[in-house]
Amino acid sequence: MWNQTRVSRTLGIEYPILQGPFGGNLSSVKLVSTVSNLGGMGGYGAYMLTPNEIVALDKELKEATAKPYNINLWVSDSDQTSGEVSEEAYEKAAALVKPFFDELGAPLPAKPKAYPSRFENQVEALLATRPPVFSFIFGVPSQTILDDFRKKGIKLIGNATTLDEAIALENAGVDVIIASGFEAGGHRPSFLESAEASLTGTFVLVQQIREKVKTPVVAAGGIADARGMAAALTLGAEGVQIGTAFLATEESGASEYHRNLLHSDAARYTTLTKVSTGRLGRGIRSRFTETLAGRNDELLPFPLQNQFIVPLRKAATEKQQYDLIMFWGGQIAPNLKHTSAKKLFETIVEEVPVFLR
Repeated sequence: MWNQTRVSRTLGIEYPILQGPFGGNLSSVKLVSTVSNLGGMGGYGAYMLTPNEIVALDKELKEATAKPYNINLWVSDSDQTSGEVSEEAYEKAAALVKPFFDELGAPLPAKPKAYPSRFENQVEALLATRPPVFSFIFGVPSQTILDDFRKKGIKLIGNATTLDEAIALENAGVDVIIASGFEAGGHRPSFLESAEASLTGTFVLVQQIREKVKTPVVAAGGIADARGMAAALTLGAEGVQIGTAFLATEESGASEYHRNLLHSDAARYTTLTKVSTGRLGRGIRSRFTETLAGRNDELLPFPLQNQFIVPLRKAATEKQQYDLIMFWGGQIAPNLKHTSAKKLFETIVEEVPVFLR
């Protein structure tokens, strides 16, 4: 059977279909439980949550599904971990966005302050709650942390954007490797080189990793239907992770406007930019992204740029000036057909065998 792969066996799921974990309140317990209850594996992006919020989240997930699910964290969750950005850097970044704040009649925020990483505290919360699967991006946790998860029977999934990163993850002993191609929406989770230097496409990356790495590989980026999944399996992946297609469903935490945008002609045009958070990510082009195109070097580092832009997003949303916001989305968005996560999942399961004949 096509669905019986090392990924499905390792993770204890019926179908090797993983729902990409979204940050920024885009994940939802409803979406995670829907995918898990159908026999795949739902994922929740928790990098913005406090340890107490993670504990509460895990309780909700356990109440919503008895099947495996995944909670995702960022190993490197700040590019400005100590000290403050200089006045010169702040003024340069402020000058770029001030016209947008002025247009909305919103005050320009003060210089954001750096804060220390909370990854280790979040890890402690996960170890206490014991979700079935822990996935991580932007690095590899220490062997001590990985061993602590193994002792509790928690499966480990790492994300790679290059072959070198996949090799590093295999050496760390993860159970599954996500091969994240540049087509994917959201942040580029690179950690050995810059994101700009780590832009291999999904299907090339899958083939590179399968040639050199023995750990099971899941293809992510540019996959939204059975045809894409069949292609990934044919090239050596043993599962897929689908993000944008699930983000565009009613069960996700995305706003109605965001979901509709992903199903519109505007979704044909995406861009890789740092303007929204300070880290490179793919979203749908807007007046905001296009005005600041090519100015990445003048932005604040992550997460300070994100903190700086939050009031702009809020003001733009309140005034429905959505062209001043970047909405996450991958290159596959023009092919989206389903607004129901259940229907999307069931259609993939039904049609994959047809494309594998």
